[in-house]
Amino acid sequence: MLLTENDMQASNIAHYILSKLGGMTAMKLQKLLFYCQAWSLVWDDRPMFNEKIEAWANGPVIPEIYALHRGQFSVSKEDFGTGYYNLDAEATDTIDVVLASLGNKSGHWLSELTHSEAPWINARVGMTPSQRGDVEITQSAMLEYYQSI
Repeated sequence: MLLTENDMQASNIAHYILSKLGGMTAMKLQKLLFYCQAWSLVWDDRPMFNEKIEAWANGPVIPEIYALHRGQFSVSKEDFGTGYYNLDAEATDTIDVVLASLGNKSGHWLSELTHSEAPWINARVGMTPSQRGDVEITQSAMLEYYQSI
């Protein structure tokens, strides 16, 4: 079964992550979504979701997800709809591996990790450390970097 356009939404992946791990900080969720996208590009040869990821000061952010949790420090699966998702085994396997590896890390730790990696660093060139920025971290930049490690 292939993912449909409706399934390939970051909010569906967010709901799945929160269903598996429970509530967490919004920062942690954003970073876990980033790594799910990165590793899906490498392992599954496809994006996990269609929304773009931007290089904000605290790390990668999906603006559409930010709009759903704006002003909230922590999030739960209820913040992301009714829980509809129809992910195939390849997608859930990738998410589950990312969660097994990074799910016990804090949002701050994950943010620091992204700050040490080329996709975020290269998208932030020319910006001050505190500047919000809206430069996209492209799928090709993610694939190139994570494929090499």
